Amino acid sequence: MSTGLLVLVATVWGVLAGTLLPRAAYRFTVPSGEPWRDRCPDGHPVRGWLGGAACGQCASGATHTGADPQPGAPSASYTPSHAPSGVLLATVTALVCAALAAATGTRPELAVWLLLAPVGVLLAAVDFRVQRLPDPLTLPLTGAALALLGLTVLLPEHAGHWRTALYGALALGAGYYVLYRINPGGMGFGDVKLAVGSGAVLGWYGWPTVLLGTFAAFLLGALYGGALVLARRAGRKTAVPFGPFLLAGTLTGLLVGAYTA
Repeated sequence: MSTGLLVLVATVWGVLAGTLLPRAAYRFTVPSGEPWRDRCPDGHPVRGWLGGAACGQCASGATHTGADPQPGAPSASYTPSHAPSGVLLATVTALVCAALAAATGTRPELAVWLLLAPVGVLLAAVDFRVQRLPDPLTLPLTGAALALLGLTVLLPEHAGHWRTALYGALALGAGYYVLYRINPGGMGFGDVKLAVGSGAVLGWYGWPTVLLGTFAAFLLGALYGGALVLARRAGRKTAVPFGPFLLAGTLTGLLVGAYTA
């Protein structure tokens, strides 16, 4: 398969996967300590985790008391305001998948990256809004990364090392745990758990990729925080969600590692 066709297939996959994220993003986007959402703002049950965030009962005009549909209700009221834009999630996921395909080519680990990418986008969307990285996403991400990469080493033409991926997961998780213990206010324990999965992904291409991805994460986070301070939208002690930058740094390292492998 040519690289252009591979990128096209990855882009289509990203669009399809991204359109399934809004409901999960809505349900997970709650402050720390609160249960995941199971109802829309009008009180209707929200079932399942994949699909759009729009409430079907609200769209029909029904109320949580079971009133008859109200004709002419505006469509904007059907989607909860807490829900990230489905178009934005699909666009970002598609761009990430296309970039991964272009850098990785036809090597078998691309399938792993494409499966993990939508989860990373979902985590970034949730953490950016409520500074929370849900365990039902971070923990399976780590397990899936190590398990899928373990299967990948059985396939020909792979360009990574599973043992280094395991060591990278342990090393990055340990490093973030130390930072968490030193300054719990500056880094959450969710970041520590996400770092384990990120270390596994980066470690696949070796220690230089782990170092690059880690450096990129802190650099991007510092630049974002500095920009907020300069724009007077935050102070020096304002908490900034680090998960999106940890994921962006991981993507940066992964793209460079895949391209140079």
